Amino acid sequence: MTATSGLSLPRTTATAARVLRQLRHDPRTIALMILVPCVMLFLLRYVFDGSARTFDTIGASLLGIFPLITMFLVTSIATLRERTSGTLERLLAMPLGKGDLIAGYALAFGAVAVVQSALATGLAVWFLDLDVVGSPWLLLLVALLDALLGTALGLFVSAFAASEFQAVQFMPAVIFPQLLLCGLFTPRDAMHPVLEAVSDVLPMSYAVDGMNEVLHHADLTTAFLRDIMIVAAVALLVLTLGAATLKRRSA
Repeated sequence: MTATSGLSLPRTTATAARVLRQLRHDPRTIALMILVPCVMLFLLRYVFDGSARTFDTIGASLLGIFPLITMFLVTSIATLRERTSGTLERLLAMPLGKGDLIAGYALAFGAVAVVQSALATGLAVWFLDLDVVGSPWLLLLVALLDALLGTALGLFVSAFAASEFQAVQFMPAVIFPQLLLCGLFTPRDAMHPVLEAVSDVLPMSYAVDGMNEVLHHADLTTAFLRDIMIVAAVALLVLTLGAATLKRRSA
C-alpha cells in the first residue's frame, strides 16, 4: 500500500495526536520548548536591570527569536529520530500522504508553539514590564509565526542529517547567520551593502522588523503586515519543501 496524495483532516489530526502523545512522555523536550524562552527573557531583563530602556529595545526582538531557535532545535531532532528509527518509512507505506505527515507534525508542534509564545509574551509584557506601544496580541502573533517558522526549518533540515549531532550542527549554518544579520545588533541599513542585501532575503529579518513595528506603533502598519506575510509565506514554503524530503532514507 502506498502513500495517498492530498491532505486529509482525519489523517493529519491523527498524526498530530501521535506526535503530541510522544512529546507528553518527554518532559525534557517540553521544558526546552516551553520554559527556555521564558527563562532567557527573565535573565535578559535582569541583565539590563539598570537600563530598562535597553531591555525594551531588544526584548521584543528576542521575544520572536527565542521561540524560532528552540522550535528549530527541538523539531529537527524529534523528526530525525523518527527518520532514523524507520517510523517515517513505515508510515509512508500506509495510506498516508506526505502532506498529511508534514501537516500533522506542523500542527502538533504548532500547538506547543501557541503555548510557548503565549507564556513568553505574557511574561515579557505583564511581568517583566516590556514597554510596547502596540497591542501585545500583535506581539503574540509575530512570536507564534516565528515559532512556526522555526518548526518548518527544523522539519526541513532534519532530512539532511544522519544523527542528532548533525542536526544540531545545522544551527550555526541556518540560524546564526540570520541572528547576526537580522538587525538585532545594528540596524540593517547600517550594514555593508552586501550584508544588507543578504539580510533582505532572510526570514528572521522580517520577524525582528515585525516585532519592532509593534514596539513603536500603536496601529497596524503596512510594514507590519508585509513582515508577517513574508514570515508566514516562508514557513509555508519550507513546509512544502519538507514534504518533498520525506522519501529520503537515513544512512
